[in-house]
Amino acid sequence: MNQPDASTRAGHIALVGRPNVGKSTLLNALVGEKLSIVTARAQTTRDAVTGILSTERAQLIFVDTPGLLEPQYTLHRSMQETALGALFEADVVVLLLDATRPDEVPTGDALAALQQQRHVLQAVVNKIDAAPVAAVAALESWCERELGVAPRRISAVTNEGLEALLTGLAAALPVSPFYYPPDELAVQPVRFFVAELIRETVFEEYADEVPYATVVRVEEYREASSPVYIRATVYVERDSQKAIIVGRQGAGIKRLGEQARGKIEAFVGAPVYLDLWVKALPGWRRKAETLRYLGYPVPKKATGKGGGDRRGDRRGGRGTTGSRPEA
Repeated sequence: MNQPDASTRAGHIALVGRPNVGKSTLLNALVGEKLSIVTARAQTTRDAVTGILSTERAQLIFVDTPGLLEPQYTLHRSMQETALGALFEADVVVLLLDATRPDEVPTGDALAALQQQRHVLQAVVNKIDAAPVAAVAALESWCERELGVAPRRISAVTNEGLEALLTGLAAALPVSPFYYPPDELAVQPVRFFVAELIRETVFEEYADEVPYATVVRVEEYREASSPVYIRATVYVERDSQKAIIVGRQGAGIKRLGEQARGKIEAFVGAPVYLDLWVKALPGWRRKAETLRYLGYPVPKKATGKGGGDRRGDRRGGRGTTGSRPEA
């Protein structure tokens, strides 16, 4: 552990809120690096993503969490428990509210958890650049009525209000030495971000239910090779979804690989050979054992049974030969 002088502050700040309120965009804006994937679709974030911002006197450890929602199946319950766990473990909790959707506020267990943590709670009304004043005012009234806090106004896209937000968050952290070296930006390994960038590209390239039925695992990562060799598997729930991703004569998976490879190369700062496979893992979102196999925490209330067919579809499972980067 790094040992700054006794006047430094450090701690964990949980970014929470309903799906698609801008938590990932805010994390990226505060840290100054793209760590959380961002799409126009709700429920993109499934894991707690940690980003670190170190100033001269404070280290702010942001935890981007899955959206607070009413769980419909086992993966949802895993996401909900991840979000609530981060909320209760944080030194400071930041609730984000979407000014363009003033009627969508936390309810049920999520609201009760926020009320329990109101002693460390700060609230922000996001997207003020795109919302009417009346909607912002309505959310401010809701915060004061339900949570007893007066929210800040921000825009994670235009950076309006972010400097004041950072100042307030740093002041709310406990006096502490830094937890990480000052130049550290993230906690998760590179493999995690590679998988997330591939999954983000799936959300961008495919419509309807396919992105939500998709999970990505990096099976092999050879950093010492040139180009960097990455073998990843895109799991879906049904053979029909696999066919959609692969596309006619492999055109879909080729396009997916090309788009994802460009993002990964920008992230790792080196040429990449991306070798993508697609396999069906029936019903993985609803089965506790399959979630465990894929690396997700298994929720306490999990009811699914069985691990699915981990072998996937061996016939034509190769999605692409992995186009090499241009010389």
